[in-house]
Amino acid sequence: MIYESRVYRCIPGRLPALLKRFENVTLKLWEKHAIRPVGFFTTLIGESNQELTYFLAWESLAERETKWTAFQSDSDWISARAKSEEDGQIIQNIVSQLLVPTAFSAMK
Repeated sequence: MIYESRVYRCIPGRLPALLKRFENVTLKLWEKHAIRPVGFFTTLIGESNQELTYFLAWESLAERETKWTAFQSDSDWISARAKSEEDGQIIQNIVSQLLVPTAFSAMK
């Protein structure tokens, strides 16, 4: 199992728009593409409280490539993303890491 950690740092004040997009659009499209989210988090204490951190579970790098590419090119996603950004850009930057659990990890 491979886990992907993704941290979205928002333009100041735009985190609510990102959360709304995930709740109302992104998760439904991920279900359509069989993308498996593991958890979503906002920052309580840290460098920025304008971040969304989440984890995805993948069986392999090949699965990630196939499903993520299909999601990114989905016309419903492209139009929904554009609509959600009509009031301006939401995300300042994204940091993504692909992680492999250790032998002693609770998540395998």
